[in-house]
Order: sequence, then structure tokens, then C-alpha cells
Amino acid sequence: MTKNAELAAWVEQVAALTQPERIQWCDGSDAENASLIDLMLAQGDLLRLNPETHPNCFLHRSDPKDVARVEHLTFVCTEDAEDAGPNNNWLAPAEAHAKVDPLFEGCMRGRTMYVVPYLMGPYGSPYARAGVEVTDSPYVVANMRIMARIGTRALEHIEAGNSFVRGLHSTGDLDPERRFIMHFPDELLIMSIGSGYGGNALLGKKCHALRIASAQARREGWLAEHMLILGIESPAGETRYIAAAFPSACGKTNLAMLVPPAEFAGWKVWTVGDDIAWMHLAEDGQLWAINPEAGFFGVAPGTSLKTNPNCMNTLGRNAIYTNVAVTEDLQPWWEGIDGDKPAVLIDWQGRPHDPDNGPAAHPNARFTVAASQCPSFSPQGEAPQGVPISAIVFGGRRSSVAPLVFEALDWSHGVFAGAAMASETTAAATGKVGQVRRDPMAMKPFCGYNFGDYWAHWLGFGTRSAKLPRIFHVNWFRKDADGKFIWPGFGDNMRVMAWILARCDGKAEAIKTPIGFVPEPSDLKLDGLDLDRKAIQDLLSIDPQVWQQEVDQIEEYFASFGSRLPQGLRDQVARIKAALEAQLAA
Repeated sequence: MTKNAELAAWVEQVAALTQPERIQWCDGSDAENASLIDLMLAQGDLLRLNPETHPNCFLHRSDPKDVARVEHLTFVCTEDAEDAGPNNNWLAPAEAHAKVDPLFEGCMRGRTMYVVPYLMGPYGSPYARAGVEVTDSPYVVANMRIMARIGTRALEHIEAGNSFVRGLHSTGDLDPERRFIMHFPDELLIMSIGSGYGGNALLGKKCHALRIASAQARREGWLAEHMLILGIESPAGETRYIAAAFPSACGKTNLAMLVPPAEFAGWKVWTVGDDIAWMHLAEDGQLWAINPEAGFFGVAPGTSLKTNPNCMNTLGRNAIYTNVAVTEDLQPWWEGIDGDKPAVLIDWQGRPHDPDNGPAAHPNARFTVAASQCPSFSPQGEAPQGVPISAIVFGGRRSSVAPLVFEALDWSHGVFAGAAMASETTAAATGKVGQVRRDPMAMKPFCGYNFGDYWAHWLGFGTRSAKLPRIFHVNWFRKDADGKFIWPGFGDNMRVMAWILARCDGKAEAIKTPIGFVPEPSDLKLDGLDLDRKAIQDLLSIDPQVWQQEVDQIEEYFASFGSRLPQGLRDQVARIKAALEAQLAA
């Protein structure tokens, strides 16, 4: 139980609504976790993987109709539709409650209701925030234990008088027609029913740490962002930190755990976080960031010792795998993993693998593992004050248009670069793969309020500090005429990161273009790469006619936000258009 009267009353209210067989307050202990694992093994919700090769690792298979975020069933519930904005599905709070509350009536009959106090952010951090998730899923509890800081210490944080976000979750009957994820920013409330999938069910993650937190951050003057945080240590021992935003399944985890190529001997990359950053201005104007999470909920397919050795060396022990395939001897397997494909596999649905049924592992198969197990986990990863940010990087998945890297001309232009970001969709979200959509700051599925107000909030930082990070945009995914990626990516992305940090130090040259500062080939350390002059030119080229079309499309997208679009972004569109016209006329 709890000494917090507000929390005790809410749990009692939820129990009366959902009617569980029993209530269990989670303390986060090893004994509690072991008991939950044993329960799920007995129920068939988990399968123990090979204890010799993967000690304390388990496989979970979700319902085939419940394998990804469901953005079309995810709502932001504010009194005024304009406050949610066209970037969100909206319902008025009263209408949302009328729709979702009845689905919770009696939904936990015969089940245990778990009360999970959790903390997002390091213990003792002034930036950490608490939440309580009530769920009927032991799988959710086990994953939340890895992804957040749950149990007694989190409850003590709440009982010390700190506010908390309430999250009510039930798997319900897993009926897609009775599935909703509702966010009530003004109530600090999340209600999710009908799904057991990570982002829909682990309410501390996207629901709290981004949708609710972004609305809180606007009110309180900070930023809650879909960003990795990494530190880059030079041979001289100086570490600089970068926050970077990429859409899900577009390389965030790979960059966060980057291993520098041989040409960068003596350099180290430290992982602070791979998915979410909460950023605050210090009194001196420096922007600092914490990772509110304690674990990684990463995409498995494509992860290998070649693409992400630090990630692979994080896995293999104390991990939960979701919707991967398994070998005959119960080792996890997915497309893109190292080694030859085994002759015999059990696919993610528990069937003998038949290529006619699709890939063996679901394209959005996941792993959940503690960040502290990562070989590159930063010594500052649990620092209460966070880490100082030198650069912010936005990145999209574009086969053309965007060059390998450019630097924004100033803070306002950097906000424009993030707001204009576009990316080709992946399997992390339901819908067709490969479609290009605008995904500002990689926050399209996660911003808890109107994007126009969000961009104005970002722009406002430009008047609050003269020490803001420089802003960059990268694109690892540019393709040649044959449809092949030009840039090798992965560890070689260090070459671009080095240029970015050199620009922050005023030690690298660049060419000023209408869209920003672009490096000359000689500005990048490209030795050791098999890239000819044309490939390098293609990577860095900016076609003014193509960009005229791009800016027209950006302007059309911005227009959908009407009067909420800040004048600062209108000014950037006008400036870039004029610069492109002048370049073509020259």
C-alpha cells in the first residue's frame, strides 16, 4: 500500500472499476521478478531460452494482431482540438472517457492487478519524474522493471510529495476493435486497453516520457524529445555529448552504441541513452540532458556484430525477446543476425519457419535489456544532473534530396530543419513500409500537443540562451542510381560525428548553401573508405531545383497548422526560397 492518499484513492477507484481477483503492489525486488517469471513460464506467456548460451533470457510471443504501435488508435484528449493539433488524433476528454472507461469495467476479473510505481530518470535527479502504472500483465511488469526504476524507491519519491502520472493498462481481450491508447495531459493520465505490445503497454515509455512529458515540458520550460544521447571522447580525454533524433528503426540504437572505425584509434563513444532525452537549460544557459529510461527496447532484425557490436554484447543475458524466431536449441534468431541461417527455425508465431509465411522474426521484433549491461554505457549515464549537450542532430531516412550532413545557419534555422524532417516509414509503426512522411524532430507519433505550439516552444529557446547547441541534419540513407546505399553507415558514421564536433569547436570548414553549411569532401576524414569522387559528390550534393520542390512541399505541410505555425518558420521558408532562386539565377 501507500501513505499517499491521492494514490491510494486512485488505486481503490481502479480496482472498483476493473474488479481484479487480487492486488499486488510491486516492490521491484529480485524475488518478485523471479516469481513473475515463474508465473509466465507456467502460463506459457514466456519461453525460457537456452540457459547455457543465453542465461536468464526469455522469449515472449505477442498476439499476431498486436505487434506494433497503433497510431490510428492513439489519442490526445484536450478540451480544445487545436491544442492537440493536426499531428494528433483528438477526442475531448469527456468523449474519450465515455469511449474507453466502459472497456475497463470488469476487465481484470480473475486476474491480478499489479500496481507499479516507477521513476523516469536517475535516482536523485531534479529532472526525474514519477509515474504509477496499474496493469494486469506480468509481462508489462517484467519489462517496466528493465526499462524504468520501479518499486519501493519510486514509491518513496511519490510519498515525498512529488507529482506522478497515472497509467491504467489492461490487455483486455486483445481485440483490435476494442483497443485504445488515450492520453489526458491535463489530468496526467494515460489509459491503454487491448494491447500488450511494448509502446502501447509500457506506459512509462512513449506514453509518459514523450506524449505526457512533452506537454509538461512546454508548460515548465524544458524539452522531452525522441532522441538518443551519446558521448564522444577524444584521444585527449575530452568528452562532448550529442543528442540526436531519428524515427524508430532508423538507426538510433546503432548510433548510440557506435564503435569508431580503425581510422579513429583512441576515440571512444559512450552511450547515455538510445531513445529518449529530457533536456533542461541550466542557469548559465547550457543545455543539459538526462535519459529518463533505464533500459533499451530495441529492434532486433538487422542487429548484428557487424552493425552494432555493443548492442549484441549487451544482449545474451538477462534479456526479454519479443517476437523473434528461435533455433532448434532455443537460441534467439532474426534476419540480419550473424552467421548462416539455420536449416530449422521456429518462427515468431511458434510455427516451423516457412519462407512463404514471411520472415522468421517479425520485422518489429524487440529486445528489452538493461542499459547498464552495455559495454559502452556512459559513466555519466546515471548522473543526476545529466550531461551537457554540444550538438543536436536530426536525421531522416531519405533515398534522395537530403545530403549526408549539413549544419543549420542558426538556432531558428535548426528548428526549421527539424520541423521539416521527412523519413520513409518502417515496420515500427503499423501501415505501409517505405512511404515518405513528414516526421518533425522524429516526434510525429509522440508529441503530446499541437506541432505549431511545439515548434514555437523550440524557437523560444533562442531568446533564452546564447549557449545553445549547434543543430545539424544527417541522412545515412542516400542511394545511387542502382538503388544502393552510397554511405556505408554504422561505425563509419563516426566520420560525420567528428566533423560535427569540429564545427562546434570552430575547427572545421564548410560551404554555405541555401539549406545550411555543407562540408567539402576534404573536410571529412574519408580515408579507408571505398568511395569514389562521384559517390562523395553525390552524398554532399544539393540540387537547387529539387530543393525548390522540397521547400514547396514543406510549406504545404506547414500550412496545415494554420495560425498556430510560428512566424519564425514562415521566415525560414521565405529565406530559403529566395536563396534558391538567387542560386539558380546566378
